[in-house]
Amino acid sequence: MSEPIIEINNLTSGYGETRVIHDLSMTVKEGSLCAIVGPNGHGKTTLMKSISGLVRIFSGSITFSGEEITSERVDKIVSKGLVHVPQGDMVYPQMTVRDNLLMGSYIENNSSQSNKRLQKVYELFPRLHERQNQHANSLSGGERRMLGIGRGLMTDGRVIIIDEPSLGLAPIVIDQIYKVINLLMSEGRTILIVEENVTRVTDLASNIYLLDTGNFVWNGTPSELIQNRDLLKTYLGS
Repeated sequence: MSEPIIEINNLTSGYGETRVIHDLSMTVKEGSLCAIVGPNGHGKTTLMKSISGLVRIFSGSITFSGEEITSERVDKIVSKGLVHVPQGDMVYPQMTVRDNLLMGSYIENNSSQSNKRLQKVYELFPRLHERQNQHANSLSGGERRMLGIGRGLMTDGRVIIIDEPSLGLAPIVIDQIYKVINLLMSEGRTILIVEENVTRVTDLASNIYLLDTGNFVWNGTPSELIQNRDLLKTYLGS
């Protein structure tokens, strides 16, 4: 059985003095895909930012690969192998696709390794190779999402947090992105994913957590969630 790679215990976090996440505990096992689902605006992104060191932790602890990272700086967390691909189109608009990707390997002082990873990203996302010399602000929404994920992969992290990979995208683009997620899983990567479309993760996830108003109201396997029609209707509108 896989060992936990992320463990969260009694976490409360938020912005300024506002608490958004309330006393949460969860475990992500190495080599698995763990999904966080739930209504929009109820804390999913804040939870991901908490793990990545981007928001204030009021109490509780976060452990990565057996080491507590609750108070670590963002760059230190990334250097340990935990990579966060944020929601939306957070790219450098006036930089080329290639330079955006290379920004993802800024902690790697090894040009040979960076170039290897760059070629791998181009293999995963051929469209980015085609557009490598274009400025990011000229890309479509789907291409910018690919660029965000590709930049995250440039650090070669053991765990990849992906926030809403399918949000607002055409089905054909979502299929491409999930094909890459499948490939990453086949390499043994651990994926922690926030997804608004629960049907996209039911075939991949080993465990699903349902988050509502900053609290976990349910967790279990995809098959258990699919069978719970009342839960799906109440929280996910499906």
